[in-house]
Formats: sequence, structure tokens, C-alpha cells
Amino acid sequence: MIDIKFLRENPDAVKENIKRKFQDSKLPLVDEVIALDAKSRAVKQQADDLRANRNKISKEIGKLVGMSKREKDEARRQELAQQAEDCKAEVNRQAEQLAALEAQETELNEKVTQIMMQIPQIIDPSVPIGKDDSENVEIERFGEPVTPDFEVPYHTDIMEKLNGIDLDAARKVAGNGFYYLMGDIARLHSAVISYARDFMIDRGFTYCVPPFMIRSNVVTGVMSFAEMDSMMYKIEGEDLYLIGTSEHSMIGKFIDTINPAEQLPYTLTSYSPCFRKEKGAHGIEERGVYRIHQFEKQEMIVVCKPEESKMWFDKLWQNTVDLFRSMEIPVRTLECCSGDLADLKVRSLDVEAWSPRQQKYFEVGSCSNLGDAQARRLKIRVSEGKNKYFAHTLNNTVVAPPRMLIAFLENNLNADGSINIPVALRPYMGGKEVIR
Repeated sequence: MIDIKFLRENPDAVKENIKRKFQDSKLPLVDEVIALDAKSRAVKQQADDLRANRNKISKEIGKLVGMSKREKDEARRQELAQQAEDCKAEVNRQAEQLAALEAQETELNEKVTQIMMQIPQIIDPSVPIGKDDSENVEIERFGEPVTPDFEVPYHTDIMEKLNGIDLDAARKVAGNGFYYLMGDIARLHSAVISYARDFMIDRGFTYCVPPFMIRSNVVTGVMSFAEMDSMMYKIEGEDLYLIGTSEHSMIGKFIDTINPAEQLPYTLTSYSPCFRKEKGAHGIEERGVYRIHQFEKQEMIVVCKPEESKMWFDKLWQNTVDLFRSMEIPVRTLECCSGDLADLKVRSLDVEAWSPRQQKYFEVGSCSNLGDAQARRLKIRVSEGKNKYFAHTLNNTVVAPPRMLIAFLENNLNADGSINIPVALRPYMGGKEVIR
């Protein structure tokens, strides 16, 4: 969420940012919020003036009561007592006025906040301008893409030949978008998660298993309304949502905190299941595990000083690249264009893995710098001397096995249908070198 003071002083810059994100329908929101903000401040000033006047009258009441008690002349004493009563009546009348003004101020502030949460964050100047993900820009490739001299089957066909997946049973139990992983494929899934956990711990991150459900104020603190609608599952009858990624509860961990600057950065890596509606154009795959309702994931998040967020952004995506390369999977990085950025993001970079079957790269992780957007919504502040300011938050996928398994199986497949296990993963697979 943008600082209201910045929007107030730089409305044209905010409008230009909206245009760069191809969200012209939101342009009227800027003028609307400025008008509401001005009205809110005017009402606040009225309320402040009224409070000051009430305090002045209250002091006068005390003075009149004291004078009345000391006055020996009965007529004068009665006069002073009456003046005190008149002042009390005025205080009560102004109390009603003040209550009405405070209610109006609260209503206006809520409207301002509601609109501010729809206005996109100011994107980084380095972000390429484009309407959608088709205009994302390739940055760098790591590893040489290999195309085997035999046909690479669809990933679920590979798993089924190894008795590693049962989609039909899952469909009967839960519907499309779910799966049973079996045998060595299930073990491989767990091995990847465990390896990713230890990989991040070795890089200095603190391991965490967070709550898998969060309250609505945390949901609206970590994502836009559009994301919330398309992703989150609501627990009926309770103020709880299933997380779509552990980043949600991990950032929520710091809600309404003041953090000493010397303790930053906080670098955490977390495991969780993830639950997603996957509403929209993409839909759910009936025969694949690329886009599903439930999966598991290892995540990394950073809470840091604003001047350090750019450095941490580069460190985070590099961690994912290094993890995939340690498992002999070629990857590339893509800078997300302005139209592909969610509203809270300042900058985002996707990591894509090579698919020998499709002869192209596909997304396996996304690294995001959210600036102070989440921190402003959740009141995550930094204390440095006498100064207090909002932290910056970042997140990145270490690994999400369903998608990662697709890349892993295709890139480590042999002509006979067996799967090579890279050296880094063998300790987590009981020493196995090949899955047959």
C-alpha cells in the first residue's frame, strides 16, 4: 500500500504508475482518495478543535465550582453554580458533536484505506513495461538445455510407469486438482523438500513450520483483493483462511511489531502445504500436477531495512537457481514486466526450468520484492534510534515439488524409463542412485 502522504504530494506519479501497469480503470481512484483524504483531515481538524474547546470549558467548570464553594454571597454563589451547570451542558452537547465527528472520521478513513489497498505499489524503475507475462524479459540462463534422443513422455505417464501416482483414485476422493503420490515418487517428493530445507539452513536461514491457516486481517495484509479472491479457501463459519503459500503466515508473524534495526534482517525458510482455488483462465489440469489445488512447498522470506531489499532480492533468486543446478536441472531467470506484477509487488523475477518434452522453459519459482507494501498494511516497523519506519519484505520459492518433479523427471529420465538421482539427493533417498 502506497504512503498516503506520497500519493497526496505526487498524484501524477501514482497515475503514471497505474498506466505503466495497464490498469487505467483505477485512475479515478487517485482523485477519489485525495478528495476523501482532504475531507477526513478537515473532519479531524474539527474534532481536534472541539476537543481543545471541551478541555478549555472543562477547566472553566472546575474554576467556577471552586469559586462557588468559596463565595459567601448566596446570590453570587448561585450565579457561579449556574454558570458551571451551563458549561457542563455545553460540554455534553459538544460530546455529542465530537462522537458524530469521530464516527465520520472513522468512516472516511476506512474508505480511504479501502481505496488505497486497490492502488498498485510504485514499481521499480528497472521493471520492463509490458501488458502481461508474454512480455516478460529473459535475463540469464544457467546450465545447458539437453534434448535426449528418445521421446520424453508426459510427466504423469512417467510417474504411472513407476507406480508413483494415482490420479483416478484422488479424483474419486477429492475431485480434479489432487493426487496420490506413491512409492519412490512419493519418497522423491519428500526428499526434495528435505534437501531444500537443509540447503537453505546451510545458507543461514532459520527453519520454520508456520500455521497453515491465517485470519482475514493477515490475508488482506499480504495480498491484493484480486489475489485473495482467486486463491484463498475460506473456512466456513470462522475468521480463518487456508494459506496459499507459507509466505502469508510467515510475513504475518511480524504483524504489529517494532523491530530493532540491529536485529534485522530476519531470514526464514519455511515448509507448508499450500491450498489454492486456481480460479481464472488457467484452470486445473485433469492429468497433470502443474496446476493443482494442494501441494507442498519450501519457501524463503526476508524482513529487512529498505536500503537492503535490492541486495536480498538478488540473493533470494540466486538461491533457487543454485538449488536447481545442484540437481542438474537447467534454468533461466525472467524479469516480470509491469503488467504481470501483482499490485503489492515492486519487482518480481521468475525462475523457469527446462522441459525436454516441451522444448521450452516453465515456471518453477517466483522471487518478489514487495517494498514496504506488506509492512505498511501489517504495521511491521523498524526502530533505529529515535526513528521508526516500515520494513521491506521479500519472498521466494525455494522449491515446490509438484512442478519441480516435472522438471526433475524429464531432465533425469533415461531411455528405459528409469530416473537418475543426482548426488545431492541420494542421502535423502536412502543412497539410491536410480529409480526403476
